[in-house]
Amino acid sequence: MQRPIVVVGSLNLDLVARVNRHPAIGETITGLGFNTYCGGKGANQAVALARLSAPVKMIGKLGSDVFAAQLRHGIESAGVDASCVESVPGASGTALILSSTNGDNSIVVIPGANAMLLPEDIERHRQQIEGASMVLGQLEISNQTTEYLGRLVRSAGIPFLLDPSPAYLLSPELLRSVTWLTPNETEAQRLLGIDSEGLSAISVQESADRLLNLGVRNVILKRGDKGVYMVGKDVEPAFIDAVAVQAVVDTTGAGDAFNGAFALALAHKGMTPQEAARFACAVAALSVTRAGAQTSMPTISECEAFMA
Repeated sequence: MQRPIVVVGSLNLDLVARVNRHPAIGETITGLGFNTYCGGKGANQAVALARLSAPVKMIGKLGSDVFAAQLRHGIESAGVDASCVESVPGASGTALILSSTNGDNSIVVIPGANAMLLPEDIERHRQQIEGASMVLGQLEISNQTTEYLGRLVRSAGIPFLLDPSPAYLLSPELLRSVTWLTPNETEAQRLLGIDSEGLSAISVQESADRLLNLGVRNVILKRGDKGVYMVGKDVEPAFIDAVAVQAVVDTTGAGDAFNGAFALALAHKGMTPQEAARFACAVAALSVTRAGAQTSMPTISECEAFMA
């Protein structure tokens, strides 16, 4: 029996407004529509894995509000083991998303119950984490909890894939625990503590090398419709092209689709890192042809047909 992939992270209800364009500061515009979707980077990645037929457990927190049942149903109906997702008093996590007609989006995350996922919760679920084939994390839970998780996976020798979003400066200890760091270009800029002009002045290869010099084992730099650049101790430097699609509907969750697919391909499919990245780029491409985050995650049969 395959060891499960464990996702430690956030569950949010996404409140999505569709707009022609993003408003300027102080400007009010008329939206095109409004929807709610189950989201949160942790839950998105767990659903991405489950849709691809991976055994996956999630560790997280929900509130006591009306959103909690909807969020739990969202991951369980996809096939995620949610037995380690606990409830606490108060609001569940939420995300306010503006999604423009060209597929771009901007997001404000309100942690809610996600902030109540504490180091003692990670310790209580130590057995599940130590039994994982890979652990996926993000930064929508408390910094202290992510730090504790990093120490645990490093001591247990479990591969750790970290999506540094929303990005902030990370401790050297946490970075040394990361097997695969998967920032986009904006997140890489924040992790390196440089402004946008500084990042644009250096090459993709140099920014990835700087991240490696911080102690990370491998880096996958996500570049949107340009694909990814990967480099590290377990992979030769390589640019992997994105997969073209006829129309982009919504990019929300595309990075989560990539991370879930990459973890599955590496941990359970026996692919090389470059093969896993190509597969993950295809899964992410398919996800942007649909609206929403979890609702956009493709099944393994859909991915195989799409790649064929």
